[in-house]
Amino acid sequence: MIEVVSDSRCTACNICVRVCPANVFDIVPDAVPVIARQDDCQTCFLCEIYCPVDALYVAPHAEGPLGVIEADVEARGLFGSYARALGWDRGRAGGAEQDTTQELRVSLDRAKKV
Repeated sequence: MIEVVSDSRCTACNICVRVCPANVFDIVPDAVPVIARQDDCQTCFLCEIYCPVDALYVAPHAEGPLGVIEADVEARGLFGSYARALGWDRGRAGGAEQDTTQELRVSLDRAKKV
């Protein structure tokens, strides 16, 4: 469940608002988005994964609001922890062009047409 949107980290880009499938956030003009419907959070982590500045924390096993505060999340290094656990590293170069599985698919598609 989404627990924290960091006031100090957030740039108000509203990417979290756009990627949330449950419409949990509300946009606030010239401010960070607010968690408006926390109970609707599906714990999908999309907001945390797509946040470009690691300003969100989603509690992975919460059944309801935990009342976590930003200072605790910061102190424990939890901002962006889910994305890091997945290997999502914003500083790493892409590699999709090196993925040869698409070549196999193209070959199979061509073989089906013959």
